[in-house]
Amino acid sequence: MGADVLAGLHHVGSGIIGYAVPFLFVLTLVVFFHELGHFLVARRCGIRVLTFSIGFGPELFGFYDRYGTRWKVAAVPLGGFVKFLGDDSAASTPDRAAAETMTEAEKKEAFAHKSVGARAAVVAAGPIANFILAILIFAGIYTTIGKQITSARVDAVQPGSAAAAAGFEPGDVVLSIDGSRIDSFTDMQRIVSLAAGEMLTIEVERGGVHKTLKAVPTLREVKDAFGGSHRMGVLGISRSMSPGDIRVEKAGPLKALAMGAQETWFVVDSTFSYIGGVFSGREGTDQLGGPIRIAQVSGQVASAGFAPLLHLAAVLSVSIGLLNLFPIPLLDGGHLLFYMIEAIRGRPLSDRAQEVGFRIGLAIVVMLMIFATYNDIWHLATS
Repeated sequence: MGADVLAGLHHVGSGIIGYAVPFLFVLTLVVFFHELGHFLVARRCGIRVLTFSIGFGPELFGFYDRYGTRWKVAAVPLGGFVKFLGDDSAASTPDRAAAETMTEAEKKEAFAHKSVGARAAVVAAGPIANFILAILIFAGIYTTIGKQITSARVDAVQPGSAAAAAGFEPGDVVLSIDGSRIDSFTDMQRIVSLAAGEMLTIEVERGGVHKTLKAVPTLREVKDAFGGSHRMGVLGISRSMSPGDIRVEKAGPLKALAMGAQETWFVVDSTFSYIGGVFSGREGTDQLGGPIRIAQVSGQVASAGFAPLLHLAAVLSVSIGLLNLFPIPLLDGGHLLFYMIEAIRGRPLSDRAQEVGFRIGLAIVVMLMIFATYNDIWHLATS
């Protein structure tokens, strides 16, 4: 009995480590580059950086660089921050009391005393760094490993499906959808998955003859390779897995960068489509995930190899960069909103207005975290 308990504990421990290590790798990589964007532009603008932290809470270890910046890793690895001279908190809220006692030399290096343009550049640099990281990761994968491309050839048509109703037949090759060229089965899936309930004009090649079909994708819940559920539009066709329909292409550096940018934009476009679907009622909020879900997916993806884990890091980097641009006080987008108002008014919002804004932003962020964590727990309990 004791051996069974020890074996069980060992299994649980191995599972936790299997999830924790990939999760920490992915999150640390994404957070580091986000904060590095803030840091580099701040240095460029002559702003003194006091702290560069990966994580929150008590410091685990760190060091000072030659400029006096404290680089540290903290105990709670769920984010990070860069603190500038004159900041009251990790959210870059100004310390008014400290500002009154600053010398002229210190004011020249304080974030709050810089121009609106400089402050906006520093804030925007974080999300931009996330997008750049994603593009570089995608490009690196396409250059070194290549991209698997499956022909948009139909292998089978499900009876009673949208494809069957539209007149699809096995052997059809999809050439375009609503005028957009289709080069692979993945290209077709991406368009169809976001077009549930919409009429699509699809051009196919059948026996050397071009035909035009009309199809309305059906909204279905689809399981991914790791057991996750996603609601998306489907036609009801399967791809051809014949050797002649599958190839791996490696891209040169410039083409890979362009492909990386396209992949990054696809993640952005899919995110906005999902948000629009939530408000329209087409999508459910149960797909929103938090740290637990990210950890679970990271562990599952890591089991498939390092390249898939890097791909996940790129997708997460885009998501975090985009999320931070939302105009919610406390996030980078909220700061940019305040700076835009300041630029239009010619003076910043009052301290009271900014304080109320940051409190509202904090409440929104906390509620989203609680909701996402609830979804994560529900997902684990029902999977």
